[in-house]
Amino acid sequence: MTKDNIATRSVDLHLFFMRIMKEHMFFIEVAFTPQNFNMQETATKLKEQASNFLSKVVSIANNNVSSKAVESGEYVTKYTLAAENATLYYTNVPIDTNITQKEYQLTPAVSNILNFNESDIIFLNNEAYQIVSDIISFKTTLLNEIIRCSIFTMNYLLLIEHILREAKYYLKKIVELQNNNQVITQQSLVEEEIFWNKIMAEHSKFIRGLLDPTEEELLDTSNTFAHNFDGLINDLNTANNNLYQIQNLTQQSYMEAKKIRDFKEQATTGLLNCKIKSIIFPLLADHTLREANHYLKLLGTYKNNKTNYNI
Repeated sequence: MTKDNIATRSVDLHLFFMRIMKEHMFFIEVAFTPQNFNMQETATKLKEQASNFLSKVVSIANNNVSSKAVESGEYVTKYTLAAENATLYYTNVPIDTNITQKEYQLTPAVSNILNFNESDIIFLNNEAYQIVSDIISFKTTLLNEIIRCSIFTMNYLLLIEHILREAKYYLKKIVELQNNNQVITQQSLVEEEIFWNKIMAEHSKFIRGLLDPTEEELLDTSNTFAHNFDGLINDLNTANNNLYQIQNLTQQSYMEAKKIRDFKEQATTGLLNCKIKSIIFPLLADHTLREANHYLKLLGTYKNNKTNYNI
């Protein structure tokens, strides 16, 4: 892996995933009851660490980020700032919107001249590794306490499992960067697809569970997405390395991901315009929209040629 490749891949990874991490901590932070002030305080500190790191990455990202990532809408969407401001209004919990405003101005790499040396990249990734490790530890503790009924939170147990899984996935990607691991196999591609289809299925279930019971059409749509992604996961698990079948399933995943991306965009605008009855923060809707954009970017790189796939 060349220096410019690992630098761009590192910046791409952290711009997407560290924002996801800081928003996870925000969603955890606002869901505690006063009884768990200490846990809430820890969540706040971890959110601030993730936010500060993201701010640092944004400050060095211009001309060090890939055009595909910028264009995908995985970092910010046109709704992100409005979603942050609306969620800030609803909760009065601080959100650093300056980061988002700077991200709207990001420009992709136009040459191989980068302001990084190898030690800069290693230090950046090591710092991310430590922050994410701490977040994983906190989420694991929280999950165990919820299972034991020692803590009550407004978040679903499945949501805590979901965001813990995403943090572990992010950590794995950091380790791969640090180890210069670019070995891609058909099995690893299938595992990636199963992972993200599971994320999309669970998003559908969360949306379904957070909508007002009177939103029957949206409830039905969410349920259909959950069923379709669960079906794709099952089919991929039983494909038995049949390349033709896997390629066909990848195409189906791509089409389903496009549909749920559009659904999430409509949900985000609907929430921002007070057209949907729910207990969904606008920032949560935009959060899931960005993850759908990220998945579509990944699928677009290998849907017709899985053997050449490269994250």
